[in-house]
Amino acid sequence: KSHLAASRAALRAMREDAEALNIADVTANWVNAEVLQGEIDARIKALADLSHTPLFFGRLDYLHAPGLDLAEGASRGAAQSASGEGGGGRREGENFYIGRRHVHDADGDPMVIDWRAPVSQPFYRASKKDPMDLRLRRRFGYTAGELTAYEDEHLTDPMEAERTSKLLQTEIERPRVGPMRDIVATIQPEQDEIVRAGIGGSVCVQGAPGTGKTAVGLHRVAYLLYAHRERLARAGTLVIGPNRSFLHYIEQVLPALGELEVKQATVDDLVGHVDVRGTDEAAAAAVKGDARMAQVLRRAVRSHISMPQEPCVVVRGSRRWRVPAYELEELVQELMERDIRYGAAREALPQRIAHAVLVRMEQAGEAPDDRVQDAVARNPAVKAAVKAVWPPVDPAKLVLRLLGDAEFLAEQAEGILTPEEQKTILWTKPARSVKSAKWSSADAVLIDEAMDLVARTHSLGHVVLDEAQDLSPMQYRAVGRRCTTGSATILGDIAQGTTPWATHTWEDALAHMGKPGAVVEELTQGFRVPREVIAYASRLLPAIAPDLTEATSIRESAGDFEIRPVGPADLTAATLAACDDALTKEGSVGLIAAEARIPTLRAALEAAGTACLAPGEETSAEARLTLVPATLAKGLEYDYVVLEEPAAIVDGEPDERTGLRRLYVCLTRPVSGLTVVHGAALPEALTGP
Repeated sequence: KSHLAASRAALRAMREDAEALNIADVTANWVNAEVLQGEIDARIKALADLSHTPLFFGRLDYLHAPGLDLAEGASRGAAQSASGEGGGGRREGENFYIGRRHVHDADGDPMVIDWRAPVSQPFYRASKKDPMDLRLRRRFGYTAGELTAYEDEHLTDPMEAERTSKLLQTEIERPRVGPMRDIVATIQPEQDEIVRAGIGGSVCVQGAPGTGKTAVGLHRVAYLLYAHRERLARAGTLVIGPNRSFLHYIEQVLPALGELEVKQATVDDLVGHVDVRGTDEAAAAAVKGDARMAQVLRRAVRSHISMPQEPCVVVRGSRRWRVPAYELEELVQELMERDIRYGAAREALPQRIAHAVLVRMEQAGEAPDDRVQDAVARNPAVKAAVKAVWPPVDPAKLVLRLLGDAEFLAEQAEGILTPEEQKTILWTKPARSVKSAKWSSADAVLIDEAMDLVARTHSLGHVVLDEAQDLSPMQYRAVGRRCTTGSATILGDIAQGTTPWATHTWEDALAHMGKPGAVVEELTQGFRVPREVIAYASRLLPAIAPDLTEATSIRESAGDFEIRPVGPADLTAATLAACDDALTKEGSVGLIAAEARIPTLRAALEAAGTACLAPGEETSAEARLTLVPATLAKGLEYDYVVLEEPAAIVDGEPDERTGLRRLYVCLTRPVSGLTVVHGAALPEALTGP
């Protein structure tokens, strides 16, 4: 406790030092002053001491002084050395306190080591079989931010048997009220390997429910920002989630780890070039999301190119310079064969024509320079020639024409889409303009693809894509464009794919993203879902994902699990009664039901005087019950879940496989207990033959 108090005082001093910085004499102009002040403000914010967040959660006692490779941080520029800023050499038997961020005293000696530093790694990976030069690993337990317990593992003591940490179990099972928490105190060895994987390659994580794949992805971002801060500060990082509720749920994890600059978005946000006001039938959305649409769009963009029929005659002073049509055609063919972006080629063509004119000038004895070439490229005759053979293309107008003009679609999709598929995506009533069109989410992805064909999409340094199994091939391409020169962390579970176009294999998904070489890691050891609950949900795996390994749980407690059959007329009352029972226990409660049942249940809860929240709204001690449509349950978690009418959840989807996958998602949301209330027969896949 004395070290905790001293560390908090040291962190407070670090913050005061940052607040006291005077930049008046070190900035050359107001722009530099604004930039520097922004960096100082961000550091002050990052140094905040959150009273309910433990400053450190572990301690490592080494047998020997860590070597240079461990004592140095992953990036000197942005991160501190792993043994501390200015810490110097280490003595034998030195101990290190491991926490969420680095804290040093007035002399620069470390008091708390950042969990991402190499010297912290044994906290997550050391074992009796491989102590990693540790004599002792200590875990600390907290209650409301106050240190209340500790637990020691003597890794080199042959008399002490390997055992499951009680504090680790307690932290995993701690009631969840509020947004998602970080897992820095409970990261397991197989998770840590993924978190600390290098930035050079992409990683795909197939994770069963409760294996912590989302948390692993977020902590990987935090680690990469620590290890490669300057590089990622220039290129940027992005976390992509399935919906706004999910992003709101996870938005506090990275700030709690001191990372404030990571952007978050949905796929719809990425491709939001038009207002989405319409929806597609499942069949149309599946065709629009098919990777073959990229070929159709490419052909449609290039259909605007036409071979020159007339020469280009440039008048300069008293001279006329003529570039014949056949030579113009050669220039156009060369640019087409180079396969560069449509817009880049269009910008290059005037310079190519101007160069051909300059060759003629030199042959005539003139000595033109680059300024003359630029002037020729801007000549009206050259501009007219370029416009005739390589006209500008508006991506949204192109997609508008493709979906509204049957003849144009047939020309571009010939040999790619069948006539039936073409008819499926063709609008029954063509829109008059881009603004008046009722664009769907799938249409917006097509526009994004067309935009990239015209001009290259900006690439980020690292992208995390969560719940990736639900994306269409065209959506994968849209995400892949955002990290063509960077790396990616792809997170998902094939068994939780709940769209008709959900991916069947990660190999297919990675190929569409342009990351075919990504390593696929599988997490099957659960930490969140109780053993009895995950075993019950896993009955669905043979029907929804027969190739996946069934998840196990390290949870020692089986969890509260109950199935309550009732008469159809008593369904609503029985569901509310189950919610009341769950609310007598500590923690958050999620009432998950089919979309069609939500209005009825909301009205019943209001009539009963039970406050309920919508997904994404933050739970509190006063409001712990969230009413969750089954379609929005993915990625969320609650201490106790009341699941109403599984058959209705299955029937709410376009096909049985998707419905059973949706049910699998809903069954695996609880941390401590699950109550299933049903008035209709349970799905056969759940009860067995």
